[in-house]
Amino acid sequence: MIKLSYWRIGPIGAVLVGIILPAAIAMAEETTRGSVPTDLASAYRTIGLGVAAAFAIALSVLGAGYAVGRIGSAALGAAAEKPELLTRSILFVALAEGLAVLGFAIAMMLIQKI
Repeated sequence: MIKLSYWRIGPIGAVLVGIILPAAIAMAEETTRGSVPTDLASAYRTIGLGVAAAFAIALSVLGAGYAVGRIGSAALGAAAEKPELLTRSILFVALAEGLAVLGFAIAMMLIQKI
């Protein structure tokens, strides 16, 4: 079990806030410049869709990276003992990478709604 300490959460939260807030401000400015109505509800909807797309891609890529790391190390360990297991274990690594692709596809669908 991974034990998170509080000193790790602070910098991660600061990085996420530092990325998401400027992106939300830039997207709000973009809606006022475009042909989109400038009412407040439309701006909030656009910002919400942008933040949702950012979270979709960020969480899916982080989850896929974690899964590939864990599965890949176990696959190489198994392949060191029994080389015939390598092709079967590569399939599991590819399934974990598919998580990132699905997150990217969902993020693109959300961006198209803007």
